[in-house]
Amino acid sequence: MAGDSSLLAAVSLLSACQQSYFALQVGRVRLKYKIAPPAVTGSLEFERIFRAQQNSLEFYSVFIISLWMAGWYFNQVFATCLGLLYIYARHKYFWGYAEAAEKRIIGFRLSLGILALLTVLAVLGVASRFLDEYLDFHVAKKLKRPF
Repeated sequence: MAGDSSLLAAVSLLSACQQSYFALQVGRVRLKYKIAPPAVTGSLEFERIFRAQQNSLEFYSVFIISLWMAGWYFNQVFATCLGLLYIYARHKYFWGYAEAAEKRIIGFRLSLGILALLTVLAVLGVASRFLDEYLDFHVAKKLKRPF
């Protein structure tokens, strides 16, 4: 099942660094505009960066869980590639949003599409494993047979 998970671990670590970087950017604009915590309103630039960071954080648990489940139960290399693409999409989203709210759309849609695909792959992988383990129905073997 899990085997060597080093690719998934590397993408997870990279994504954690990205989340930390986003949080640091919020701190940077807090200092720039003198917005003391717990305030979450202030200049438009601060509010956009704060919201981009919060939105990224809101989706983070879904990303991590679907990444690992898709990697363990479907295909680690494919899930890793999608994970890297997700990190790129979140980067585009964050900096697009920091510039102007309407510039976040491409990164947002791309990241949602990747999350949806990771979730589908995770569900297919877990379902296949369930069928194999508990119902002795081997999907992979059935798919390899000619029709």
